[in-house]
Amino acid sequence: MAIFRKGRPVAEPLGLGGEGVLPNLYDLAIFILVAGVFVLIAHGAHEMTAPAARLVAEPITLDPANLPEYALRTTLRMFAAIIVSLLFTFVVATFAAKSRTAELVIVPALDILQSVPVLGFLTFTVVFFLGLFPGSEFGAECAAIFAIFTSQAWNMAFSFYQSLRTVPRDLDEVSRHFQLSPWLRFWRLEAPFAAPGLIWNTMMSMSGGWFFVVASEAITVGDTTVKLPGIGSWLAVAIDAKDIHAVILAVLVMAAVILAYDQLLFRPIVAWADKFRFEQTAALQRPRSWVYDLWRRGKVVRRVSPAIGWIAARISRLPLGFARAARSARPAPNSRTSRLRNRLWLLAVLAVVAYALWRIALFTRASLSAEDLLAAIGFGLLTLSRVVVLIALASVIWVPIGVWIGLRPWAATRVQPVAQFLAAFPANVLFPMAVVVIVREHLNPDIWLSPLMVLGTQWYILFNVIAGASAFPTDLREVSTLFRLRSWQWWREVILPGILPYYVTGALTATGGSWNASIVAEVASWGDTKLRAAGLGSYIADASAAGDYPRVVLGIGVMSVMVVACNRLIWRPLYRLAERRFRLD
Repeated sequence: MAIFRKGRPVAEPLGLGGEGVLPNLYDLAIFILVAGVFVLIAHGAHEMTAPAARLVAEPITLDPANLPEYALRTTLRMFAAIIVSLLFTFVVATFAAKSRTAELVIVPALDILQSVPVLGFLTFTVVFFLGLFPGSEFGAECAAIFAIFTSQAWNMAFSFYQSLRTVPRDLDEVSRHFQLSPWLRFWRLEAPFAAPGLIWNTMMSMSGGWFFVVASEAITVGDTTVKLPGIGSWLAVAIDAKDIHAVILAVLVMAAVILAYDQLLFRPIVAWADKFRFEQTAALQRPRSWVYDLWRRGKVVRRVSPAIGWIAARISRLPLGFARAARSARPAPNSRTSRLRNRLWLLAVLAVVAYALWRIALFTRASLSAEDLLAAIGFGLLTLSRVVVLIALASVIWVPIGVWIGLRPWAATRVQPVAQFLAAFPANVLFPMAVVVIVREHLNPDIWLSPLMVLGTQWYILFNVIAGASAFPTDLREVSTLFRLRSWQWWREVILPGILPYYVTGALTATGGSWNASIVAEVASWGDTKLRAAGLGSYIADASAAGDYPRVVLGIGVMSVMVVACNRLIWRPLYRLAERRFRLD
């Protein structure tokens, strides 16, 4: 039944009913796409819960006919990991941005987790998941998904945290003026404002997950190795067999998969999220997506979309335990009570850290000496110098390119799938080539193995700079054109301040990723030829290969201390500078 106001019919609240809602060709195309996706998900989910004995009965082969199935299984694992990463981001990053007490623990923990080789702890999670689902392949699948999650979640959490800390003050005041509850304020203001940066970091996380595919799909527990069907396992078998044709075929299939989910998912999301840009004038160029346009032209979709929006609006207004009056009862951030509470909490955190360090010292002091500690610190300084030089070079190269792409939606549309493929390309596939070139040209491994550390992490800078430039308000660009700001003045006074929060997020995650990659980049091999660069990564890798766990713990501890120190001395002050001086107010 229709609703009338002042003699005119008004659409029903749920957007359903009425005449002339016959599906058109666009609706048919949408139905085919959605049905195809659901069929693939159902098939992959069914295969993931098969008996574990099938992994032994059906080993990984290099038969090209198996590649589509392997690609589907790998893609489903990566999307499962990205969904978990999004949930992690919304919960953890929001707590860190909203609570000073939580921030004291969460931010340093993220600093360490994004830098420490988390795959070194995969053995414990494998035992846990295999014990949780005995006799089923699903336990190994969960372990692989967790490994991919560890390569996706941290930069997304940092991006969302940065966006929540830099919400424009005028929008914040408007939300408080309308007395929005914390839940409604989150979904109506903070999440939309953070959407552009989070979307680009989600794309980067999907691409970065491919770097860990080989390790995550070949799981070793004791003397048993489980190879899950997937592109990563295919690559591992192909590299062991030195089958270059199989490697090339896997890379081509990987490129096709990246292009598919870019066109069907990420590009429509980028086009849809363009409406969340913070600006007062409409942009002349907007990102386009044929899937998004297809979706908007369907008749049934146009009738159902208001219903979905109406339901989402009702859900967003649910109180869910948030009390509006509690905000006024909370003490002011600068009050004496708040400062005292923060100091007590900080003392408690430091006490826990000190206890953990004491336990580690008891574990390692029997087999380590002061010379071992000095050696680890020296190797750490060598790796630190490599990281600093590489991040500086990557910034000089990718910041101008990212700004140029982000300010031109047509360029971002064309570059987006290419950048995703380059970021997703398994950099460890290039390590044997680097070994061959270094040996043939008699190059110094301490210098020429260093670029391998940044091959898979430099893209964090590019993706975040593109996100910052894409979100830069059109009205500010027009003002800079009106005042004829050119060259260095435009960079210094307009665009660099505008993208600084995004660049800090990208550089911070790239730095952490470079520390993580040093474990594999400072030791590269091809056949019987093995090259080693002096550094903390090779120190930990050699200790792990020798089963010297005290030195592994020492190396990881030194790495954690250096990473946290760098973040506290460099990146955190830059974060505060971006929050204080370069907010879009």
